[in-house]
Amino acid sequence: MRKSQTAKEKKTTLIISLGDPAGIGTEITLKALGSKSLNKNIKPLLVGCKDNIHDTYSKLIKHGIDNIPDPNKLDIIDIPLDNKVTPGKVDEYSGSSSFKWLVNATNILLEGKATALVTAPISKIAWHKAGHKFAGQTELLGKLTNKKTSMLFTAISPNNGWRFNTLLATTHIPLNKINNTLTKALIRHKLDTLLSFCLKFKDKPIIQIAGLNPHAGEEGKIGTEEQNLIIPILNEWKLDNPNITIIGPIPPDTCWVSSGNAWNNASSQNNAPDGILALYHDQGLIPVKLIAFDEAVNTTLGLPFVRTSPDHGTALDIAGKFKAREKSMLAAMNNAWLLSQ
Repeated sequence: MRKSQTAKEKKTTLIISLGDPAGIGTEITLKALGSKSLNKNIKPLLVGCKDNIHDTYSKLIKHGIDNIPDPNKLDIIDIPLDNKVTPGKVDEYSGSSSFKWLVNATNILLEGKATALVTAPISKIAWHKAGHKFAGQTELLGKLTNKKTSMLFTAISPNNGWRFNTLLATTHIPLNKINNTLTKALIRHKLDTLLSFCLKFKDKPIIQIAGLNPHAGEEGKIGTEEQNLIIPILNEWKLDNPNITIIGPIPPDTCWVSSGNAWNNASSQNNAPDGILALYHDQGLIPVKLIAFDEAVNTTLGLPFVRTSPDHGTALDIAGKFKAREKSMLAAMNNAWLLSQ
């Protein structure tokens, strides 16, 4: 981040909400906190069930995983589980607990007692079983803070240090509602949000926007959204941002090709965008996960505090088997520190 390169590093209290207790949240949190790659300026504060944290720690030790912090030396806000939880099985109890942990963690941030939030994965099904009808953690955070949020995925290539950013115009909505949701006001807001984020790292970022239809509509032959909505918006936005290069709409099947090349090859970075606007959830998330699955971080923009999360789910199929990879959780923690400076 440009402004932090010369700034004195400072300790940052990071609130970590442990996610669904039936998933891998506590496991990957302990593993990430024990990593040698964790920024030493991070001061973690865990929000979850202390007994569950200690139990997970003991089982990890028994499995030969000992490069993890002793829970007795961690700061923990203890909110006990509502009932016994079985790894890999989501129910109303796991959903109720993960919901309460996130609400409590958010309140700590709103009280100004911490700098950033990292959220382990939750199960939307478990939340619904517990009576909490939110599409995800991002939507709940928006309601708790009364803010308009945006979902961005950012990752730093371990091959060459290049930063890869994709913002979603729409998030957790059905495909048949996307067309009516993509308004001029929404697309302009998302472009402004993406630009603001990219400016943290580069003075004159290059922005791309994906088309909605195959071949970006092919001049109206395969859908008219590009001709009637997206292109006029981009032309108008260019007039308001004359120093910014924006390219698109680009056919979705090739929009992320240059990003994939830059991720793997430093010499390809000059041809790659600094940020891409995807028009719906899977359009953006499929290439993000193919290119940068372990390094990508879900970042919520628009909140009064920094919030990051790993870009994967609860991994119920391996919960309790203690073989989950912590790389994305580690990246979420390190990025939360970086973005909060």
